Amino acid sequence: MSKPSIAIVTGAARGIGAGVAKRLSSDGFAVAVVDLDEAASAGTIAAIAEAGGTAVAIGADVSNPDQVAAAFDRVVAELGAPSVLVNNAGIIRDNMLFKLGVDDWDAVMAVHLRGAFLMTKAAQKYMVEAKYGRIINLSSTSALGNRGQANYAAAKAGIQGFTKTLAIELGPFGITANAIAPGFIATEMTQATAERIGIPFDEHKVNAAAVIPVRRVGAPADIAHAASYFASEGAGFVSGQVIYVAGGPKD
Repeated sequence: MSKPSIAIVTGAARGIGAGVAKRLSSDGFAVAVVDLDEAASAGTIAAIAEAGGTAVAIGADVSNPDQVAAAFDRVVAELGAPSVLVNNAGIIRDNMLFKLGVDDWDAVMAVHLRGAFLMTKAAQKYMVEAKYGRIINLSSTSALGNRGQANYAAAKAGIQGFTKTLAIELGPFGITANAIAPGFIATEMTQATAERIGIPFDEHKVNAAAVIPVRRVGAPADIAHAASYFASEGAGFVSGQVIYVAGGPKD
């Protein structure tokens, strides 16, 4: 790989983030596995190391400017300047609007939107200097609206607008920005959703698969494939796009 090959993936201790981190490692990137709890990333780090890759675990709250700055200091010191940033960190605080508290609204906005903003602002400095970069933001099909997720849907829709603006502003510096909007992906987060609505997770997956055109739910590897493409040198003429990885078309 002729271009710098350092990737940062947030929320990479488990689920989609872990899948993306492992895939980027297999693509030749040294990966900074960023998560709120550094110790929780041990499994991802071990899997990457076992496969012969290089990774470091970094604990940081992506919504905290000081912690983000400290995280970047560590990435640069231990791996080098980042050329790829994957903003995947996210939380859910689902509830119907009339039950949704201000704290739960603010928490979701802080992690998804403020976190993506702070991480991207820190990363672009290095990418602009290198005249090369790949920013990949995780949106969701919930951006199109989803019952019980007013906060999450708004945040994920915001990610799409943020991504398109990044593409316009950073494009002249050789930096692309794209978003991936997953559909139903079997992770701890979707398991939490099943618990919220009172359905066994296996049943929840069967019900979801029945209305997905490819007749299965997604896996973190499905998202990792898309991230691998967006992170590649070959995707240099693709920017400002939102790809729905959902097993079928979305409006």
